[in-house]
Amino acid sequence: MSSTVVPVDSVVPDTRGRYGPYGGRYVPETLMAPLEELERVYADASADPAFHAQLDTLLHDFAGRPTPLQFAARLTEHLGGARIYIKREDLLHTGAHKINNCLGQGLLAVRMGKKRVIAETGAGQHGVATATVAALLGLSCTVYMGTEDMERQRLNVNRMRLLGSEVIGVDSGSRTLKDAINEAMRDWVTNVRTSHYLLGSVLGAHPYPQIVRDFHKIIGEEAREQILAREKRLPDFLFACVGGGSNAIGLFNAFLGDATVKMVGVEAGGRGKSLGEHAARLATARGFSGARPGVLQGTYTYVLQTADGQIATTHSVSAGLDYPAIGPEHAWLADLGRAEYTAVTNEEAIDAAKTLARIEGIIPALESAHAVAELIRRAPKMRKSEIVILNLSGRGDKDMETLSRYV
Repeated sequence: MSSTVVPVDSVVPDTRGRYGPYGGRYVPETLMAPLEELERVYADASADPAFHAQLDTLLHDFAGRPTPLQFAARLTEHLGGARIYIKREDLLHTGAHKINNCLGQGLLAVRMGKKRVIAETGAGQHGVATATVAALLGLSCTVYMGTEDMERQRLNVNRMRLLGSEVIGVDSGSRTLKDAINEAMRDWVTNVRTSHYLLGSVLGAHPYPQIVRDFHKIIGEEAREQILAREKRLPDFLFACVGGGSNAIGLFNAFLGDATVKMVGVEAGGRGKSLGEHAARLATARGFSGARPGVLQGTYTYVLQTADGQIATTHSVSAGLDYPAIGPEHAWLADLGRAEYTAVTNEEAIDAAKTLARIEGIIPALESAHAVAELIRRAPKMRKSEIVILNLSGRGDKDMETLSRYV
């Protein structure tokens, strides 16, 4: 893997919202004004100590930060290789890392005077976090969710409704995350004056990839401080699952300038390597039919598409990884060789979830289980002196119906 160092000042997108050639703003004219408003308000909030103080208080008192960095002693012994640490984002309120970004954007919505938030969700964790923050801040909330995902994530649908949010099923296309985003954007176009679109990953038009990354970079900042306190040095490897890529970029960001720290993003290998059988955009080294650059839902990035440019269907056992594009910053890091992107299959992810549950007493979300599977594959070949941090982005309560079919 390359030891390319990414200069800190190059991580921030340029004035056009570009990460190298990727990113940008590809939206209807109707959305240009609200995106420009969001960019201005975010810049003002970023320079406002009172905004940071309010967000920090909510992250600590409401969400439960900082999250622990747990030494996985039994998994380390079981695999016989590197020393493994787990960043426990699954212990946050609502059960995943998504609450970091939702609190930040919720405060931005209040700052803009918007009384309503719109969200999309795949696995339901972003929807639950958005519904939670809306209840906390007194905002009305509408969440769009593919009907395929609603069926496999019924628990989270019920949680969102209990929190007072409207959940609207999307029955078009593949009935998954991509289609939920389409409907959320249609709603936003109609209601831009009163509603804020609380996008859940490092996707979409600028400034969303930057904003979502910045609200999640606390993951890596905490992990860096914690590992230095425990081991007196930086880790050798970082592992995280990658759908849109928010939890991964949140972990990676604090280490981009450290040449010795290798970064591995793990995509959904699904049930086969042919187009339509997986959601692996960058894992071409493993033989998956890869993506190529294109525009999807506001941003220029790698997109799984057919020969004639139609967006390909995708498949993953985990709803949160079942998406045909990847965040533009990840596309840029892949081109630079700064991060490596690979994929594991449904079966490997399920086996990894069982292993982590039975050895460490942690039931991971199926999304996170993909990263665990890649770690299980690689750790035995590593030296015992090497150190790994794995980001456990969410807990597996929501996936029990799926997991129970395999256990």
